[in-house]
Amino acid sequence: MSLFSMAFAGGGLILLGSWESLTSTSKTQRFSTISLISTSFLSLLFIFDSLLSIFDSFSSHDKMGPTLQLQVLAISSLFLLFSILGIFNNFSKTLIFPYPLINLILLFAFIEEFLLFHLQFKDVDGVENRYYDLMMVPILVCVISTIVELKDSSFESIESIRAKGGVNFAKLGRGLGLILQGTWFVQMGFSFFSDLIANNCHLHRKSRGNFTINCQSHMDLHRGGAIAVLLFNCHLALLVAVVCGVYSVVGKRFVVEGDYQSYRPIGGEMERVENEGKFTLDSDSDEGGVNESDQVDGNVGSRRGNGS
Repeated sequence: MSLFSMAFAGGGLILLGSWESLTSTSKTQRFSTISLISTSFLSLLFIFDSLLSIFDSFSSHDKMGPTLQLQVLAISSLFLLFSILGIFNNFSKTLIFPYPLINLILLFAFIEEFLLFHLQFKDVDGVENRYYDLMMVPILVCVISTIVELKDSSFESIESIRAKGGVNFAKLGRGLGLILQGTWFVQMGFSFFSDLIANNCHLHRKSRGNFTINCQSHMDLHRGGAIAVLLFNCHLALLVAVVCGVYSVVGKRFVVEGDYQSYRPIGGEMERVENEGKFTLDSDSDEGGVNESDQVDGNVGSRRGNGS
């Protein structure tokens, strides 16, 4: 890995996550063709980079380098398989793979990626381990979003899924998780392979894909980890601010419009029933008719006259 490869991969994930978030209201296809093609392209780039790292580890006599890159090859192959099956579903009309199967492959890919960063401890004293721990947060968001989407669509057909409208919040969450992964990939590239590395820390590289960041003292190691946490909080705050700003601008375009003409205030029906239940006995007096009290007096007088 290098600064260019990490920055390029991070930029690709940012674009992919942005498109995934914006197409979360799509009614035509569950997986966008552009997203699938971008996923296949990024997967091929990761495979190519892993192969370069394997050949470099052979030339550097690094026995651990190929083992680390085989894990990346397995994860990239799963993402590539997911994208190929999704593209085949979007363009094929005869043979359609079940959507839960495709989503299950995507779930396995995210889980393997989570385990890769969770178990990749080449050096327990390396400050890069704190960056890997923080990378698991957006990956976990993608895992949970994919599980929710798989649960909602496990008993539905492709046609019924495509006919649905509204916002797919699972897809939106996965898109935001991909954006955060991309920004953190770019940050790791600058924090590992540039002058922005923590003070009193240096990069120790055994091969292209096997490296660690060692610090001079235990205090420097803790300071480097604290800087990583602070940077991640800044990335998260920036993502929230950007999402709120973009949603306020384009929200009217992607939010489904409701039938506001049939809106009725709360308690309107009760007020109408109460108004219909009210009546008065002196309504005839308002229209110039005979008052009820006058009718009663007249009846009493007539009875007295008859009695006399």
